[in-house]
Amino acid sequence: MGLAVWNSLMSILVLNAGSSNLKFSLFDNDARAVFAEGIVELRGDHDEARLTIAFSGERISEKKLERDDVCSYGDAAVWLIDEFATSLPDQPIVAIGHRVVHGGTEFRGPVKIDDAVIASLRRVSSLAPLHNPASLVAIDAAREHLLGVPQVAVFDTSFYADLPARAYTYPVPFRWQTDCGIRRFGFHGISYEYCVIRAGEMLDRQGDPTLKLVICHLGSGCSVTAIKGIHPIATTMGFTPMEGLMMGTRCGSIDPGILFHMIEHEKYSVAELKKELNEQSGLLGVSGVSSDYREVEASAGQGNQYSQLALDMFADRVRASIGSMAVLLGGIDSLVFTGGIGQHSANLRTHACHGLSCLGLEIREDRNQSATADCDISDHHSPARTLVIHTKEEQLIGHETARLTGNVQPKFNRIAMHRITTIKENESGFDDG
Repeated sequence: MGLAVWNSLMSILVLNAGSSNLKFSLFDNDARAVFAEGIVELRGDHDEARLTIAFSGERISEKKLERDDVCSYGDAAVWLIDEFATSLPDQPIVAIGHRVVHGGTEFRGPVKIDDAVIASLRRVSSLAPLHNPASLVAIDAAREHLLGVPQVAVFDTSFYADLPARAYTYPVPFRWQTDCGIRRFGFHGISYEYCVIRAGEMLDRQGDPTLKLVICHLGSGCSVTAIKGIHPIATTMGFTPMEGLMMGTRCGSIDPGILFHMIEHEKYSVAELKKELNEQSGLLGVSGVSSDYREVEASAGQGNQYSQLALDMFADRVRASIGSMAVLLGGIDSLVFTGGIGQHSANLRTHACHGLSCLGLEIREDRNQSATADCDISDHHSPARTLVIHTKEEQLIGHETARLTGNVQPKFNRIAMHRITTIKENESGFDDG
């Protein structure tokens, strides 16, 4: 179906399956205006899931759904489709876009989903066990529930398709790369692409090939990427989303000798290691309280020394990564914080930026504490700028879905995007993969 025969009452649904939630947006046919957005929180340690939908800028529906009703990403996707069919019967869904974390080496850009694409995604699911399986469940349910409606996969890894060889090659026997596919992929690419565009606007340097950005995407999953112009040159996440920074439940980079020790001396199985390093480490593992940064922060405020240790470790690792990325760039024009933690936690930004004046980064604390995205929290004397940006992955996914399913280019420039007015931001954005 071409865009020429669409009308303003037709909709594109975007589904973004995170490690513990399903975010969604309902756009018009060329993904310029948002009709609705929200989140389904699916937490294994809770007895219920919460669905929040906002229409036309006002939150008019907030429903708690029993786990018996919504107990998987597939259930959530079907419920959303039915809810929109009931609430907006004159705005049929004509295409669905999905965020997929890991596309392996096969997918260098967005693709229309068919059985062959599904099979390929299943083959790399083990490399992103907290995300790809969830996305596949949502995709399968949506394909079955809306037969014949085209669907598109947009990949976090595609942003890094042209990462330099020195950045994606690991210092292991080279046959591991050629024979086994071991290389750095990088993740959160959709978020980074949006933030590159938005930072260029805020700095009045859209498309400037000399612009040096360090972007910190900090949520339940965390990474830092160095970007020159519009191209990434280095990133902290690697072959899987486990490498790099300490995260909500993931360990980040650790000495691989620890794994040998746990296998040889503590008799751990591979399955046990995979589970504990993916699901029981990070903020949760150190604090013993929660993977949610807000809850760890509250616990530290009540005197829990392990929670404070977790926060200190987290900030140190973010700061160290900012420094290493700035050095690789040969300087920095702007530091960007995004993701749930990056956007909402002023205290994290304070601690992560401590001592970065050596890089020309100085924030003004009153601006930082009162920051609401999108804004500049820099001191006016700071040579480099520090920005807080609300990433809008769903917007990019929506545009790619319109482009691939309509067979024409939507009226959207991914390098010089004009700010699009959207409805009120969802406040529960800490857990964003």
